[in-house]
Amino acid sequence: MLVAASLACGASYAAAGPGSPQLARLNARLGAALAAPGIGPHRTGAMALDLASGRVLFAHNSSVGFVPASNEKLPVTFAALKVLGPNFRFPTEVRGQGALGDDGTWTGNLVLKGYGDPTLSSARLHRLAERVHALGITRVTGMVIGDESFFDKLRTAPGWKASFYIEESPPLSALVVDRAWTGRRITLTPAYEAADVFRRMLIKSGVAVQGKARAFRAGGKVLAVSVSSPLGSILHAVDADSDNFSAELLLKELGAVAGTGGTSAAGAAVVRQVLAQNSVPLDGVTIADGSGLSSLDRLTAQAIVAILRQCWNNGALRSTLVQAMAVAGYSGTLVHRLLGPRTRGTVIGKTGTTDLASVLSGFVHGHYAFAVIENGTPVPWWTARAAQDRFVQLLAAAG
Repeated sequence: MLVAASLACGASYAAAGPGSPQLARLNARLGAALAAPGIGPHRTGAMALDLASGRVLFAHNSSVGFVPASNEKLPVTFAALKVLGPNFRFPTEVRGQGALGDDGTWTGNLVLKGYGDPTLSSARLHRLAERVHALGITRVTGMVIGDESFFDKLRTAPGWKASFYIEESPPLSALVVDRAWTGRRITLTPAYEAADVFRRMLIKSGVAVQGKARAFRAGGKVLAVSVSSPLGSILHAVDADSDNFSAELLLKELGAVAGTGGTSAAGAAVVRQVLAQNSVPLDGVTIADGSGLSSLDRLTAQAIVAILRQCWNNGALRSTLVQAMAVAGYSGTLVHRLLGPRTRGTVIGKTGTTDLASVLSGFVHGHYAFAVIENGTPVPWWTARAAQDRFVQLLAAAG
């Protein structure tokens, strides 16, 4: 288990503890780097760890829970890789209620059942419709039903501002096509819209449909299945691009697959259980949603670093997580940050920004894992990011 020094809040930043003069100098410089106008030391948590030895190089308020913003996606990613695995694919099924006659008529309904795929597209539904036609079905007498019952029907997560709905994430549902976009607007009834799109794709593929689109829980036998890309590739959107929608659906997926149901609370319980099973310190940690939009979320610097270290020490997890995270100067939310010769391309990280928090965590040169969390009401993100970058640049120079 990773044991990190937890230092009391004071008037200034403190070092991790006694060590060599060289380490003491690094501690002092790292502490000085965190000083940011408008952000007191008591509103900052930070930690840096040597990956090879497990030695804590710096810690300040490392066991204090802070609002993590999008760094909340890291424990969700970790739990998903542990529970589902990098090769997991989200299915979407076409089910039939009825029977196929010799003349190609399906007497009954077709059901489009979703299982939380955040990447389901109109193009995929078109291919599903073509598979239905390939089964010999040329006419459907009934309806096309959209079934989103794998998840609950709550469209947001606990602790979100009202403005986050639509602005920061489309409606959450187990059945969403094209991220709920319909022309120039986002639909508030994603399962119905998916059924309607599928109905049009069936007609386009040569299957006449007499009934209309509807949305409700339905049964039926499986006729055709479409699957997403592997989870490992989807995680790039979650972590490098910080996609809130995909992260929230992934949390509900964890609840549905390994917990008590497809809810944010059930998914959060699974995440917490996985963290505990892997010796991630949970004091000060609260998992409320998957994206970090929730004001109820709390993470500690030592919990984030413990997750990073667990992944680094596991070859398969390391490869997947490193490919999923942003690369300084090259990709994701770090494309315009840390552009110096010692950091560009060698710092791999996860950012986080809301009104309440500015956060950066990740790996430096493959030598160090780090996390810097800064909170405020609101937090001055421009000075917070400057402090984070100074902290990382010092680690890069030390490495």
